Amino acid sequence: MKIVNRIFALLLLTLACGACSYLDVVPDGYTTEKDVSADKYKLRDYLYSCYAYLPQSNAASGSLDMMTGDEVVTAFEHEPFASFPKGNYSAANTVISYWDTFFKGIRQCYMLKAELEKTTLLDEDVRVDYIAQVKFLIAYYHYQLARCYGPIIIIREVIEPDTPVEDYIGREPYDQCVQWICDLLDEAAKDLPGRRSIKSQYGLATSVAAKAVKAKMLLYAASPLFNGNSKFYGNFKDKEGVQLMPTTYDPNKWVKAHDAIKEAIDLAKANGHDLYRTDDYKINQSDANQYPAKGPVRLLRCSLIDWVDQNPEVLLADTRDDNGYGVQKKSLPYANNGNSWNGVCPTWAMLNRFYTKNGLPYDEDPAYKDLNKMDLVTVDKNHEDEAAPGQTTIRFNLDREPRYYAWVAFQGGYYEVLNKPDDKAYTKGYLDDRKSVVCNFLIGEDTNCGRGTSKNAERSNNYSPGGFLNKKGVDPNMTVSKGSTPIVQYPWPVIRLADLYLAYAETCVETGDLITAKEYVNYVRTRAGIPTVETSWAMAGVELTQGKLRDIVRQERMVEFYLENQNFWDMRRWLLAEKYFNVKTQGMDIEATDINTFSKVTTIEYERKFQSPMNYLLPIPNADITKNPKLVNNPGY
Repeated sequence: MKIVNRIFALLLLTLACGACSYLDVVPDGYTTEKDVSADKYKLRDYLYSCYAYLPQSNAASGSLDMMTGDEVVTAFEHEPFASFPKGNYSAANTVISYWDTFFKGIRQCYMLKAELEKTTLLDEDVRVDYIAQVKFLIAYYHYQLARCYGPIIIIREVIEPDTPVEDYIGREPYDQCVQWICDLLDEAAKDLPGRRSIKSQYGLATSVAAKAVKAKMLLYAASPLFNGNSKFYGNFKDKEGVQLMPTTYDPNKWVKAHDAIKEAIDLAKANGHDLYRTDDYKINQSDANQYPAKGPVRLLRCSLIDWVDQNPEVLLADTRDDNGYGVQKKSLPYANNGNSWNGVCPTWAMLNRFYTKNGLPYDEDPAYKDLNKMDLVTVDKNHEDEAAPGQTTIRFNLDREPRYYAWVAFQGGYYEVLNKPDDKAYTKGYLDDRKSVVCNFLIGEDTNCGRGTSKNAERSNNYSPGGFLNKKGVDPNMTVSKGSTPIVQYPWPVIRLADLYLAYAETCVETGDLITAKEYVNYVRTRAGIPTVETSWAMAGVELTQGKLRDIVRQERMVEFYLENQNFWDMRRWLLAEKYFNVKTQGMDIEATDINTFSKVTTIEYERKFQSPMNYLLPIPNADITKNPKLVNNPGY
């Protein structure tokens, strides 16, 4: 993990110049051209610093896409990310913006590329690899920009700080941007290894990562937001009248995405990538049989955190460390002074996306749709792997799919985490034999899941706003105490193989190949421990038409990539954000002192606003629009 620490240190240095325009960026003080031309190790460090501009996906507080969709509601509405679900951002106050940051990274990459093309310090194979990594980063930063802003400025070379204003360049049509990015990713892939076997190089660019990013770029380009959206972008032109977004639907874009995704899948498989399928990961090194028991729940709980032998499912990873304000500590049951913040709550909308054990939406499953999901039931021995026997919970929490139990904590259910024996954080409701907290969100109970032990002791933050807690991405090996709680570190997946499988299924649906679409959805479903789409919807008597399969693939993505930085983008590209992001979230009544009052769907009075079409794309900072007379902002800003 030496690269991780070096990148983190360099990140602090390279971002020190603040929000200046990309035209104003100069190399930071860490490394100069003279340095890198004389020292191969400084060339390597300069390459690593080029990665430092990547956004840290699991940073939580400052992540653009981590907790900003409709999957979770948190107690941390004072943090920067919360401006996005509230709609409180603009071109004058972008809050979190990647515009300047990515252009700084691009400039630094081009400067390094120029040095690498003339250096004689490196062995040829190393030099070629370094250049390919730089090309990947240049393309990847442009891909990130296109995902945020649509049509962008394409930087093809170093732009000098003293460039005359009249020579500034403007945005290029979206389709041209997409093609340029894909071409550069193809070029980079030719000279990158398929995988990097050295553990300290985990997270650096590979040919698999390059092809996966290309696949994602073309998937976005084929999606409704970007593919002939004349309603939103019919008059989106630059100052010379050039149309910046395509206004005519092109079905061939789905074909191009289909072919690129299949190419990426085939390359990934050829290089040893596969879905994570093992349940041998030791939840607790001193007790290999710790709950969750071997099977789908354990597999799914560990699928992100296990990288002992480099997780075979992860195609591109962020190897920077989580911190005290990341998703892990923000999700754990509260521990006083233990840095366990108890505040990431899956929304009622998200909880309803998870399937029943039959692999069907709760309201479509013949076994459950006519039952009242809010009925209170006592957990019996038949459900002891789902919740604690003798506890009272709503019917909705039982007989759900394994992903629900792997990633969601609920009233009467388990939260798997270690309790330090000599400094116990959880003194009530902890099961030593299962290494778990039995969750109780009622006021007056003291399992550290609820808001307080009495009405007079309610916490003003560090509580679940909706009576559920997130478990995804939280390592059960975390040992919580009343003192400090060390974080179990692992690389965060940016792109994993299941992403490509479901993306491929999506393109198969749109190109009419429903048989293959079902095949690839089923790869993900059967790994998750639920029946195939054919088996599940046969139970419901539903025909799997193109429209129905489209809905199934989308719901499968919503579930499989819950809290993995996808919802923010997927809802936008599907043109569903105005439907789902513009309503207040719901959960249980956390002000309740009794289970009957608690178990009612309650609106959470946090502001939620999404303005269509404006918020489908992000705003370019006004300062950059002012500096560059050729720039136009996105519609609505």
